[in-house]
Amino acid sequence: MANFRLFTGRRGASLPAADCCNEAGGPAYARTPQNALALYAATGCLNDVYYADGETQLDQVLSQCAQVAPEFVAKTAIYARERGQMKDMPALLLAWLAQHDGALCERVFARVVDNGRMLRNFVQILRSGAVGRRSLGSRPKRLVRQWLERASAAQIVNAAVGTHPSLADVVQMVHPKPQDAQRAALYAWLIGKPYDLAELPPALQHYEAFKRGDCIDAVPDMHFQYLTALLGKSEWKQIAERLPWQTLRMNLNTLQRNGVFEDAALTARLAATLRDAEAIRRARAFPYQLLSAWNATAADIPAAIREALQDAMEIATENVPALPGNVVVAIDVSGSMASPVTGYRRGATTQARCVDVAALLGACVLRKNPAARILPFDTKVRPLVLNPRDSVITQARELASLCGGSTTVSAPLARLNRERAVVDTVVIVSDDESWADTRQGKATATMAEWAGIAARNPAARLICIDLQPYATSQTRAASNVLHVGGFSDAVFDLLANAAGGRQDWLQQIDAIAL
Repeated sequence: MANFRLFTGRRGASLPAADCCNEAGGPAYARTPQNALALYAATGCLNDVYYADGETQLDQVLSQCAQVAPEFVAKTAIYARERGQMKDMPALLLAWLAQHDGALCERVFARVVDNGRMLRNFVQILRSGAVGRRSLGSRPKRLVRQWLERASAAQIVNAAVGTHPSLADVVQMVHPKPQDAQRAALYAWLIGKPYDLAELPPALQHYEAFKRGDCIDAVPDMHFQYLTALLGKSEWKQIAERLPWQTLRMNLNTLQRNGVFEDAALTARLAATLRDAEAIRRARAFPYQLLSAWNATAADIPAAIREALQDAMEIATENVPALPGNVVVAIDVSGSMASPVTGYRRGATTQARCVDVAALLGACVLRKNPAARILPFDTKVRPLVLNPRDSVITQARELASLCGGSTTVSAPLARLNRERAVVDTVVIVSDDESWADTRQGKATATMAEWAGIAARNPAARLICIDLQPYATSQTRAASNVLHVGGFSDAVFDLLANAAGGRQDWLQQIDAIAL
């Protein structure tokens, strides 16, 4: 008889063989340059992550840019900024275009550089030499000058908060031409040169008078970082009333330390601001940022503020899709998921971990799909029963509390196969760094287990939500295997499209008009 081991019919025989190892050492599939670039743009923050440092991410992105059409780089930059709400990666892609396709850079500049922070990021990356040059060059200088000339005085003043480079540095690099006396005084004030006080914008005149002690009744309408050293309790209350939504969310503990929440009426107004649906949408809030704010609030923060954050979370995640049929969401709670979702950055590391974001996505899907099955896993599926009526934040914290252990991405799929489960949509939220399920066959264990599910459920779809910027995956994209990357609420739209068989992620990027 012929060798039984070699010639027995096997489900995995026709599956694609793993063609590389992932960063954790397990077998994996290399992403295509387009897929890898999109993933890095949607999840990469050029900081150190669990299995890779910022330099490795930079090298990967530049390598992928060289392998795709410049038009795809431009579209990915727009997607990462407008939909993914990223900061560093869109600026890097724009800087790469400035070096390799200046005309395309000019066409997409305004859509990527939409505020002063993005302007400074773009200038910093270009001058660093990371994309091959250490000077701005004539076209980028002109684009930066045009941004400064079109910006309002308030935008200029707000953009001046921050360094490396400061906006003053940028102004001195590109030498914008003042259109009038007020703009000339503003530029002079910005770079520390003599100026005519009477020609400054009114807000700056007020600010300078406030610093001198000549005007103490009303706090100047300036970014609060200009004012913190000058404020007492009553001034802090004035500041709190007009903080932008995102700044308010980020500074709740600061307001508490400065006595703002001692005023019950003001506390109620600030709580109403936090739960204001239009303000949340304008702020382009990441759901995980609300989770971070809720987790970081001091114990003595008023209950009204904490409850408002929970209400804001429900609003920020209202575009979670209702998925048809039997839905399973597998949440990676392995040890590598304890790393910060935006990576380690000295003095600015986020408290939000990958597992927090993964758990939040799972809880959000359960909120809109109460019959969905949630399977947290490390090397095996972990037991957990969630109450669909609990708040999204409560459910996410319960899931994230399981974090620890090695990674076996195939574990939830193996459970479904053992149960011979009937499924329509399986969602895996992970950093995709599986290694504990290394197998002797050609395909990854995840791909082999999915083949079993697909054989029983021909119409089923597997959607892999990848949270970290790595160039490999445990599954190869196919008509029934889709990849989504990112951690903004744009993931929910991508999830709905994938489950509904509409445009996949790369098709959406490619459809962006330049």
